[in-house]
Amino acid sequence: MGNSDSQSIAILGAGITGLTAAHRLSQRGHRVRVFEQSGRVGGAIRTENTGGWLVEAGPNSLLSGEPAVTALIRELGLTEQVVTARPEAHHRYIVRRGRPLALPLTPPALLASPLFSFNAKVRILVELLSGRRIRTADLSLEDFIRSHFGQELVDYALNPFVSGVYAGNPQKLSARHAFPKLWQLEQTHGSLLRGQLAVAKERHARHEPAPSVYSFTHGLQSLVHALASRLPSGTLTLGSRLDGLIPGARWNVIWNDGESTRTESFDAVIAALPAPALAALRFGPLGERPLAGLDAIEHPPVSSLFLGFRRDQVAHPLDGFGVLAPAIERRSVLGILFSSSLFPGRAPDGHVALTVMVGGTRRPELAALSPDRLLAAVRGDLAELLGVTGEPVFRRHTFWPKAIPQYNLGHERHLESMAACERTYPSLVIGGQARTGISVPACIAAGESLAARSVPAL
Repeated sequence: MGNSDSQSIAILGAGITGLTAAHRLSQRGHRVRVFEQSGRVGGAIRTENTGGWLVEAGPNSLLSGEPAVTALIRELGLTEQVVTARPEAHHRYIVRRGRPLALPLTPPALLASPLFSFNAKVRILVELLSGRRIRTADLSLEDFIRSHFGQELVDYALNPFVSGVYAGNPQKLSARHAFPKLWQLEQTHGSLLRGQLAVAKERHARHEPAPSVYSFTHGLQSLVHALASRLPSGTLTLGSRLDGLIPGARWNVIWNDGESTRTESFDAVIAALPAPALAALRFGPLGERPLAGLDAIEHPPVSSLFLGFRRDQVAHPLDGFGVLAPAIERRSVLGILFSSSLFPGRAPDGHVALTVMVGGTRRPELAALSPDRLLAAVRGDLAELLGVTGEPVFRRHTFWPKAIPQYNLGHERHLESMAACERTYPSLVIGGQARTGISVPACIAAGESLAARSVPAL
């Protein structure tokens, strides 16, 4: 794919992965063009700031402790805009028997918690004695966690957690691919709890702080805008429909800008696209689709309903990150984030902001409802769980028809299809949400890796 001399690279997709790769390559003197079908950058990251309300339509926060993200924030001059979660918002609530109960985060809190039964608490403590296990095959995340902690922890800890992260089904998710760090902890330590303690001890020995939740003063879109603003003029090609990729000594990228079809040659191509767009890519004069199998990756629909209320309309103290609803509780909501408790500047004075997540694999039919019908569907949960009364004074609705790729059992066949495509076309690299993790930090790390792989001499 060339040497350390300047290269020309086409980047497909202007989400956080593609933008990170474009920033890194252009910073190092390479000519880059980013093709994006929509009219905006940032992919799932979308922030609106209006009338004192700060709305995150996609991801709501980041977790510290990722070196690539920390370095990028510093490099982009965003350090002064970082806001960490308020200390008083430390609770994570789980619904049990119709009540939001705080998830215990310390041994004393666990012993006193009404969230888990006595038998479940004993099972948690006994897990510390687990020995190493030999896994000859992948298994579902539910089976994996049940083998360590039992069914009650699956129902009231794993299930709501998976709903909050993947909006998915732990019976279908792959333990090895959906949560590779847990898989590795078991391989290394046997006990997941003992492994977590060892990780914390190593972090303390390096004088690193415990991971914390953070965002930016003006929301996560600050990161997207900072990356886009650093790119040379003419780098971003928005509203461009890709019609084909013609491999050869150089790649010919064919696209339509809405008025005419255009072609441009590049030394390498980075495909930083979601799975459905990767599946649709057409290669060569015959328009072959070597990644068509990625269409089989499940993407459940999710609706995000941002609701603003006067403080006196909500009885709950909102002293936490939010509340998650296990499937066994049969609620309409997957979870409710306490957005204005988490970070300052999310609601006007005297008001609070809640972000209600609905749909996923559990209730996909609810996600597609109109805003009015969706509000009606969740009103009962808001009243019963948080004591919400009256109408919201502000609301925003975002519908993601294909929200989050599910790393279900058998996901390795999709990983292999991407690797096989790269072997067939050595000057093509593929990465992002469908391959190396769904979180924003994982996508940033993917962007850095794609940039390095596209020009190996970097």
